Amino acid sequence: MTQNPAPAQAPPLVLTVAGSDSGGGAGIQADLKTMLALGVHGMSVIAAVTAQNSLGVQGYWELPPEAVRAQLDSVLSDIGAHAVKTGMLASTPLVETVAEVLATVDAPVIVDPVGVSKHGDTLLAAEAVEAVRTRLLPVATVATPNLWEVEQLTGVKVVDESGLREAAEAVKALGPAWVLIKGGHLPGEPADLLFDGTTEHRFTGPRHDNRHTHGTGCTLASAIASHLALGADVPTAVARAKEYVTGAIAAGFPLGGGIGPVDHGWRLR
Repeated sequence: MTQNPAPAQAPPLVLTVAGSDSGGGAGIQADLKTMLALGVHGMSVIAAVTAQNSLGVQGYWELPPEAVRAQLDSVLSDIGAHAVKTGMLASTPLVETVAEVLATVDAPVIVDPVGVSKHGDTLLAAEAVEAVRTRLLPVATVATPNLWEVEQLTGVKVVDESGLREAAEAVKALGPAWVLIKGGHLPGEPADLLFDGTTEHRFTGPRHDNRHTHGTGCTLASAIASHLALGADVPTAVARAKEYVTGAIAAGFPLGGGIGPVDHGWRLR
């Protein structure tokens, strides 16, 4: 008699709360590809829909806060999550809704405070910046701003690697447990600074001659969330996420007439 196989155990669970990228390189699509590549089960709450391609963002539409809350409640009440990542939230009501729910979640929260796209298109209403400062960042286990977002949130402008510590301290003062300042846009070798208010960890890597880098911020934050869900501590999760993103950038490919995406499946090729 044939026996039924033992039921499979679910992998770690990671939830992304972000916008949809119709071009597939960033946003929800990048998050779920990253999670699959790293061996966790990705789930999604869509907060906004963008019309987007390799040339830029042609438009975006927020979902109603009640729709975002319903998605959050649906996933968290039944399935749960071992880590949560937030991305594009667009407006004050959406930021406040997501922050209110995540304050009750017993899992690490990675906040990518998305303010602008790779092409320079604004993805966060100006009046929503204060809600990110006062409502969302205080619930973050790790916040992952780039240098433009650091300036938007704190007024600190970083022009070289020596300014990363000041930026980290300014963002840390807004409430996250850890801050990862992404310094990839600085001249020279890319350097990021992870800071918990006391201890700093610096991460460097090669700069690849590759313009196809769409989705790097989303991918990094999702990779950190995935590794936290897999059981790593924060510095280890960031180090492993950096290694994954560096490989994805190196394998980035052309798509359409503009900036192509990183390759989320580079380890499979």
